[in-house]
Amino acid sequence: MRWELDWLENRARLTPNKNAIIEEETNSTWTFEQLNKRAESMACWLTNQGVKKGDRIALLSPNHISYFDLLFACTKIGAIFVPLNWRLSIPELQEIIEDCSPVLIGIHPQFQDKFALLQSEESRTFVVGDTCRGKEAILPGENLSEHDPLVIIYTGGTTGKPKGVVLSHQSIQWNAINTILSWNLTKEDVTINYMPMFHTGGLNALSIPVLMSGGTVIIGEPFSGSQAALSINRFGCTIILLVPTMYHMLIQSDEFQKSTFPSMKIFLSGAAPCPLQIYDAFQKKGLAFKEGYGLSEAGPNNFYIDPVDTIEKRGSVGKPMLFNTIKLVKEDGTEAGIDDVGEILIKGKHSFSHYWNNPKATLEAVKDGWLYTGDLAKKDEQGFHYIVGRKKDMIITGGENVYPLEIEHWLAEHPSVNEVAVIGLPDEKWGELVAAFLVIKTNAEINDDELRAYCEIKLGRYKIPKRFILLTELPKTHVGKIDKKKLKEMSIPI
Repeated sequence: MRWELDWLENRARLTPNKNAIIEEETNSTWTFEQLNKRAESMACWLTNQGVKKGDRIALLSPNHISYFDLLFACTKIGAIFVPLNWRLSIPELQEIIEDCSPVLIGIHPQFQDKFALLQSEESRTFVVGDTCRGKEAILPGENLSEHDPLVIIYTGGTTGKPKGVVLSHQSIQWNAINTILSWNLTKEDVTINYMPMFHTGGLNALSIPVLMSGGTVIIGEPFSGSQAALSINRFGCTIILLVPTMYHMLIQSDEFQKSTFPSMKIFLSGAAPCPLQIYDAFQKKGLAFKEGYGLSEAGPNNFYIDPVDTIEKRGSVGKPMLFNTIKLVKEDGTEAGIDDVGEILIKGKHSFSHYWNNPKATLEAVKDGWLYTGDLAKKDEQGFHYIVGRKKDMIITGGENVYPLEIEHWLAEHPSVNEVAVIGLPDEKWGELVAAFLVIKTNAEINDDELRAYCEIKLGRYKIPKRFILLTELPKTHVGKIDKKKLKEMSIPI
């Protein structure tokens, strides 16, 4: 069965000399044949260390070739790959390690000192590098199933304790197949990955689909807008995924303004709803830009929209992809109608298996085969979907439902506003009041009265923020999303 799951070996057979991985900083390059041999070498080494099917192998590393070494090695021997978020604190990392109990933890040299503070009785550590050491071993083959766990990705924990999302071989392969067919990826595609590879966006959104299609993945990090613009052209990239925070930095760089990006087919935005001003920046340059939607538990790719449609359907993530099903469900359990807001439910082979060591959370998230995402959306008469926001972020003020994203989009259009986040704060009179946190552009000035007058142009009175709070920067999660939980914890007096 391993031969059916080990698509990298088959890809290496089909296009052995095609470049698979390039490191942006060093320009180190590996063909598919070399990448597969590295994975085989690592799989043999793990087997000789006593690693068995189902054992967890963790990694603490910046974006690096070792992610692919360990992921594909685990594919070959039935172990489970656990990429660790190196931006977490020591206690947070400790909690994850205790939860998944890895038998081995790979450490990039950059993090050896940091990891020295962590402790685990069950885990041994080893240093990952640019070379793989492994002696010959007989790799298991017949006892592997597509339903076996392959990766555990821990959620960001912005809504509580991080949960280990278990992705099977099937989940990852069907996300890739769905993406390749729906997005028309080919062996000519090249992407540069600045997304953290400990997150599903870094591994599964584009890296795995592009590699499966025979394309090339550039490992990039750290991110800067100017460097990204230069590297996109340098490597002839055709497709890229960034989060809105990164796009803010990209479109403000001189290099973005100067370049026409001749090789690029599409710029993708994910992880959080994208301000419409970013659409404007790409439209002015005649560049294709669109948004996607996903989460660790599903894909993360779930929708497709043709770049031609993004002009008329600005802000839409499009329609469900080829091999998944989406429905929107209202609070009363009935399916939402046209332009009605409902929770996004997802079904498909790309969906996760379960939460590691957390059956209660699994039962809460999956019902009758549907994944309840906690995200809200609506769709128009043509079937194009629009993300409204998180269910938990919806504000109920004076009995009215307010969706922060609508207000955020409008405030972000103001020429003095750089970034904005809208949340609900407790209020005795209204239950919740609408509060807007804003970062103002350098040298710009604006006051509350001007902001209220601006909101009155487009928003109903109950949607207009009752508080405007100016900050020098908005708190972000490790994947660049605005951290609304931290905004609520800032304890600004009302």
